[in-house]
Amino acid sequence: MTVRELQDGSQKVLDVSGLPSYGFGHRSLMWWGTAGMMAIEGTVFALAAFGYFYIRTRADEWPPSALPPELLWGTANTVLMLLSLVPNHFVKRAAEAEDLPKVRTALWICVLFGIALLVVRVFEFTALNCRWDTNAYGSAVWMLLGLHTVHLATDFWDTVVLAVLMMDDKFEGKRYVDVSENALYWYFVVISWLPIYAIIYFGGRLL
Repeated sequence: MTVRELQDGSQKVLDVSGLPSYGFGHRSLMWWGTAGMMAIEGTVFALAAFGYFYIRTRADEWPPSALPPELLWGTANTVLMLLSLVPNHFVKRAAEAEDLPKVRTALWICVLFGIALLVVRVFEFTALNCRWDTNAYGSAVWMLLGLHTVHLATDFWDTVVLAVLMMDDKFEGKRYVDVSENALYWYFVVISWLPIYAIIYFGGRLL
C-alpha cells in the first residue's frame, strides 16, 4: 500500500492495488457468516436438549417402555469424530499457509472420515431401541440424533465439493478461505456432538 501523487501534483491518493483480495479469520466475511451460523445452530441444539430434559420431568420411567440406546455405535462414532479433528486441523493450517498439496491430501482424508462417520451413524439409528413415533422420548432422541446427522452430512458434502474444486490448479485464492472456514465448522460439528452423545446414551442410564 503506497501513497502516490497525481499528474498535476495537487492531490495524493492511496494505492491499494497490492493488498490481497481475501483474508483469514475475523478479516473474512465468511468467518463471520460461519460464526453466526454456528451460534444459531448451537441454539437449535440447546432447544432440542431442553425438550429432552423437559420430557424427562414428565415421565415416571426413563426411558419409557424401552431400553437405553446401545453404546457401541455411538461410542465408535464419537471416537471417529475425535480422530477426524487431526486431519481437519491439518487442512486448516495448510489452507491458511496456502499449501495446495497438503490441502488436497488432508481434504481427501477428511472425506474418508466423513464416509465412515455417516456409515456408523446409520447403525446408530438402528441401536436407539425406539422409533421416532414410539413416544415423546423416542421423538426427542431421534430429533437430537437427526439434527446432528443433518450437520454431519452437510459438512461432509461441503468437504467433498471443496476436495474436487481444489484438484483444479486454476482457482481464486479465496478458495483457501473456504477450506479454512469449512474446517472451523467441522470443529463445531464435533464439539456439539459431545453433549448430544452424553444426553442420548447416558441420559437414559443416569437420569
